[in-house]
Amino acid sequence: MSQEFAGKIIVISGASRGIGLGIAKAFAARGAQTVLAASSMENLQAAADAIASTGALRPDVVATDLRTEAGCQRVFDRVSEKQGRCDVLVNSAGATKAGAFLDLPDAAWQDGFALKFFGCVNLCRLFWPLLKNAQGRVVNIIGGAARTPDAGFLIGGSVNAAMHNFTKGLSGLGKRDGVNVNAILPGLTETGRVAQLFQQRAAANGTTMETERQVQVEREGLSRLGQPEDVAALAIFLCSESARHIQGTAIAVDGGGTPGLY
Repeated sequence: MSQEFAGKIIVISGASRGIGLGIAKAFAARGAQTVLAASSMENLQAAADAIASTGALRPDVVATDLRTEAGCQRVFDRVSEKQGRCDVLVNSAGATKAGAFLDLPDAAWQDGFALKFFGCVNLCRLFWPLLKNAQGRVVNIIGGAARTPDAGFLIGGSVNAAMHNFTKGLSGLGKRDGVNVNAILPGLTETGRVAQLFQQRAAANGTTMETERQVQVEREGLSRLGQPEDVAALAIFLCSESARHIQGTAIAVDGGGTPGLY
């Protein structure tokens, strides 16, 4: 496999499982030194072991609360002190709750914005000087709900829409500073996170997890759920030299599930 990212430092939030881990594996396989950030040291160590077992460079890991500014600062401090540079920042952390609107308390809304939106904002602000020096990339992993409102996923849709707007706005600064800023909008992807969402929808609707899964797949007309590798493939491309002229774009990886034009 190509070693196109050899010598590059790739920082990935939410990288202990799911899409974030899939992206970390893809960069590591191409020679990058990855830095994985998430809340659970146990999950991070398992992720690092899995990547190292392939012969790739063992990732550095940072267990921290990305919902807080101090938690994001710990990630930056570790990278700044140990590597001294950042070539790519991938913001993949986020676990917004699904469910019936009237049953979702303020705490669920605040938690959704704290981890996914403000975690992304804080990491972008902290790492921007290093990204500018490296003429690097930012890739924000958002979600199809940014474009497709859903009464059963109002927190996720609202957070995703905010991230979508933030990404486009930040790309304007990126044009000035030489940092490419883009977003990926995954659709239903086979991860533990999506299984959890199906469980939450089932609880809200009085159905079963399998029923909710089937309803969502049929509603979007999918032949299968996505895989983390599908999203990782696009992340790799967006961070390659071939994609240098792609700026401020959000691309869906959803099997055609998004019904609208944009």
